[in-house]
Amino acid sequence: MTAPTATDDLWLRRYRQVADPAVRLVCFPHAGGSASAYLPFARTLPDFVEVLAVQYPGRQDRRQEPFLESVDALVDHVLPALEPWLDRPLALFGHSLGSLLAYETARRLVARDPAAPAHLLVSGRVGPTVPREITTHLLDDDQLIAKVAELRGTDPRVLADEELLRMALPTIRNDYRVAASYTWRPGPRLACPLTVLTAVDDPHVPADGARAWHHRTTGPTAYHSWPGGHFYLNEHTTAVCRVIEDALRPLAAPPRPAPPSVTE
Repeated sequence: MTAPTATDDLWLRRYRQVADPAVRLVCFPHAGGSASAYLPFARTLPDFVEVLAVQYPGRQDRRQEPFLESVDALVDHVLPALEPWLDRPLALFGHSLGSLLAYETARRLVARDPAAPAHLLVSGRVGPTVPREITTHLLDDDQLIAKVAELRGTDPRVLADEELLRMALPTIRNDYRVAASYTWRPGPRLACPLTVLTAVDDPHVPADGARAWHHRTTGPTAYHSWPGGHFYLNEHTTAVCRVIEDALRPLAAPPRPAPPSVTE
């Protein structure tokens, strides 16, 4: 199968092509985020990993497209976009809202292939069964701007440009609305390995909430934490990529040769 080019689908961005990847890592952005948030991953991860970053509608080159207003609606569109890339194992990574999208995409992939995904990595989000009351989308514009600035996940140049910031607010508000509307539905647990990444000082992800993720898979679960707040990824990109590399390294290992047959 010939892999599609980076422009074949609006939903996925491939910033660095890998000739013969052992695994593809599909990355889901946070609320208000875009595919370009994962450009550092594409630059840092080794050549056995090819990064595909999801681009939600309503931002950057998709700015003129209408928003989608639920996790399910976004997953409905992501799944067919992934079809051409299934010639390699897929691992899924998400940060914050992206963790929910990665998890729900993983659940849907299992329905078509019990061996998929090869790994799920979730960051900056409590387990999907942990109750959360999200009201950020109900804030007025000034309050929402203050909230975004407090999280320190937005480019300071955007925060300093009021016109640009006002243009971004509808996207940010809609993404928080998507997160607020999410309700976990019971179903079979995943079977893949799970890696949970958090920050020590993230008020949105207490340790017990992060550990609730282990109930969502029968596979092994690993936990990693760094100093910093909700957007610790920006400060610890190299260390985070090292954890991702180690988690996915088994997928790059050559298969063990079959033992010799025994004849009498």
